[in-house]
Amino acid sequence: MPATLLLLAAVGYGLAALAYLGLSGLIVASWRRRPQGRLLVLATGLSATWGAFTALTVLGMLPPRLDLIAEVARNGAWLALLLYILRLRLPPGAVLPSPLRLIRTLSIALVSVLLIASVYPLIAPTQPVLARWAGNLGLVLLTIMGLVLTEQVYRSTRPEDRWAIKFLCLGLGGLFVYDLYLYANAALFNAMDAEVWAARGYVAALVTPLIAVSAARNPEWAAPVGLSRSMAFHTASLLGAGIYLLLMAGAGYYLRLFGGEWGDVVQTVFIFAAAMLLVLLMFSGTLRARLRVFLSKHFFSYRYDYREEWLGFTRILTEGRPGEQLCERTVEALARLLESPGGALWMREGDAGYQRASHWNWADIQGTEPADSPFIQWLASKQWVVDLDEMKVRRDLYGDLGTPAWLQNADDAWLVVPLMLHDEMLGFVVLKHSLGKVTFNWEVSDLLKVAARQAAAHLAQMRASNQLIVARQFESFNRTTTFVIHDLKNLIAQLSLLLANAEKHQHNPEFQADMLDTVENAVARMNKVLAQLRRGSDAAEAQSVALADILTDAAASKQAFKLRPDLDMPPASLRVRAERDRLTRAIGHLLQNALEATPASGHVTLRGFEENGQAIIEVIDTGSGMDEEFVRTRLFQPFDSTKGAGMGIGAYECRETLRALGGNIEVDSTPGLGTRFRLSLSLDHNASAGGDAA
Repeated sequence: MPATLLLLAAVGYGLAALAYLGLSGLIVASWRRRPQGRLLVLATGLSATWGAFTALTVLGMLPPRLDLIAEVARNGAWLALLLYILRLRLPPGAVLPSPLRLIRTLSIALVSVLLIASVYPLIAPTQPVLARWAGNLGLVLLTIMGLVLTEQVYRSTRPEDRWAIKFLCLGLGGLFVYDLYLYANAALFNAMDAEVWAARGYVAALVTPLIAVSAARNPEWAAPVGLSRSMAFHTASLLGAGIYLLLMAGAGYYLRLFGGEWGDVVQTVFIFAAAMLLVLLMFSGTLRARLRVFLSKHFFSYRYDYREEWLGFTRILTEGRPGEQLCERTVEALARLLESPGGALWMREGDAGYQRASHWNWADIQGTEPADSPFIQWLASKQWVVDLDEMKVRRDLYGDLGTPAWLQNADDAWLVVPLMLHDEMLGFVVLKHSLGKVTFNWEVSDLLKVAARQAAAHLAQMRASNQLIVARQFESFNRTTTFVIHDLKNLIAQLSLLLANAEKHQHNPEFQADMLDTVENAVARMNKVLAQLRRGSDAAEAQSVALADILTDAAASKQAFKLRPDLDMPPASLRVRAERDRLTRAIGHLLQNALEATPASGHVTLRGFEENGQAIIEVIDTGSGMDEEFVRTRLFQPFDSTKGAGMGIGAYECRETLRALGGNIEVDSTPGLGTRFRLSLSLDHNASAGGDAA
C-alpha cells in the first residue's frame, strides 16, 4: 500500500478514535446510571479503542490482530445496544419475540467465534488465504446482523417518535452498509480494497455527531414498540438475503480456488447468476406470499394484522378518482387479503341477472347467472364464503348446493365471496387460488365477510351516484321537453284562434295579411322548437341583443289575439346580454297571460326603459288580477295553473330565465284592477350599438 495512503488511513482512524473518545466523555458527563447508558459508553469506548488500535497498527506500532479483536468487540457492543433498546420497548414481563431471540443467539455465537478465531486461530497456519476468507465472511454476517437490528429499531418505532431515533439508525446503518461493502468485496475477491479501507476511519468519525444527537434526545431509549408482521417479514427477508449472499460467496470462492485457469471466469459468471436469482426471488409474489403465511402461522396467534389489512384494503378501495374502476379495485382489494393473483366481480343488472362487471388479472372467466337460480338463492340466504375445493370433498357441508357450469369450467376458481348490503346481495366475487397456499378457515371466512360488506357499501354508493346522474339527465331532458310542449300549446292556441276567425273574416285583406304573418311566425317558432329538441337542452350561448328587438319579437308572436298590446319601445342603444330566443319566449309567456286575462275593452302595455343603470321590462294589464297569497304561493310553482288547458310553467320559466341571466322579476297585482310584471336585467355596456354580437 502506498505510503501516502497509509498516512491518510492513520489520520482517519486517529480522528475516529478522538471523536468516539470525545463522545464517550460527553455521555459520562451526563451520566444517568442506566443500563443503556453503560452499553452506549461501552460501544463508543470500544469504537475509540478500535480507531486507536487501527491507527497504531497502520503505523507499525501494534501487531495486526489487535485491531480485528477491537473491531469485533465494537460491533458486538453496538449489537448489544440495539437489542437492549428493542428489549426496553416491550411491555413489562413480555418475552422477546422469536425472530429477535434468534438474531440475539446468532449474534452472540458469531461474536464469540470471531473473537476466539482472532485470538487463537482455528485455521491451520498453512492456509492463511482460507483463514482470511473465513474471517471476512464472518464480518459480513456480523454487519448483516447489525443492519437487521438497525432496521427493526427504526421500523418498530412509532412515526411520531422517530425524530429521536432516526439519527442513531442513520449513523449505524451507514457504518454497517460501508463495512458490508468492504468485507463482501474482500470475501469475493480475497483482497481488501485499499482506498475503501483507508477512508473508513473518516466515515466512522462523521457518524459520531448523529449518535450524539440521538443520545441527547433519548434519555430513556424506551418508546412503545411491538413486533408487527411487517417487521417480522422484513427481518426474515433481509436475514435470508444475507445468508444467501454468504453461501453464494462461499460457492464462488470455491470455484475460483479449485477451478484452475477458468476459475476467475466461472466465479464471475456464477456470482452474477446468483445475484440475478436473488433479485428474481425478491420480486416473486409467490415467495413473498408463502413467507408471510409461514410467519403468520409460526410467530403470531392470529394470522392477520387486522389494522394493517384494513388500512391496505381501504386504501385500495378509495384510491384514484371516485367511481373510476371501483369494481376492479374491489376485486383487487379482496384478492390481496389472501395473496390471490386474480379474481372477477359479478353484479346484478336488473332482470338480466348477475353479469360479470369487472375482473383483476382474470380476463378469460365468463358467465351469467340468473337472479333466481339456486346458486344465487343459496348465497343470498346463507351469506357464506364458498370454498370450491372443499365442496368437491365435503359435499355434506354445503347440502344440495350446485355450482354453475361456467364456474365448474374455471379450473383456477377457489372462493366465491357474496357482497351483502343489509339483506340484499349486490353481487359476488370469485377468487383464484392463493399464491401463498393460504388455508381457508374461520379466520379467513370472517375477514372476507367483513371486507365484502365494506366493499358492497362502496359499490352501492357508486351505483346510487350513477343512478342520480342518470336521473338528473332525465330531469334536464324532461324540463326541456316540458317547455317545448308549453310552446307548442301556445302555438296551437294561436293557430286555432286563426281558424275560428277565418270563416268570418276570410275575405278581409287585412285579416289575410295578418293571418299570413301569424302562420309565418308560428312556423319559425316551430323550427326553433325542433332545433331545441335536437340540442337536447335549452341552453345556448348568450349574446348582446337590443331590448327593442326582444320586445318586438314577443309582441309579433301574439298577433293571433284580437286584443293588441300597446308598445312603448326603448331606445335602440339599450342592450342586454342574453340568449335571444329564450328571453323572447319568457316575455311572450307573460304577455300571453296578460292578453288572456284582459277583456276586449281593457288594455295591455309592453314597454322597456332604463332605470338606475338597469334595463327594465314591464308587462301591464287591466285584467282580473291576482291576490297576494296566490302570487306568493302559486304563481311561480311549476305545473300549477288556474286555466283548464294550461300547464302552469309560463311564469316559472320566466322567473328561471331571469335568474339565469342575473336579473329579477317583481309582481304587483290587485284583484279586479290588473297586474304589472316588472323584469330587471343588467345592461350590456361593452357591446356596440351597430347590431347583435354573437
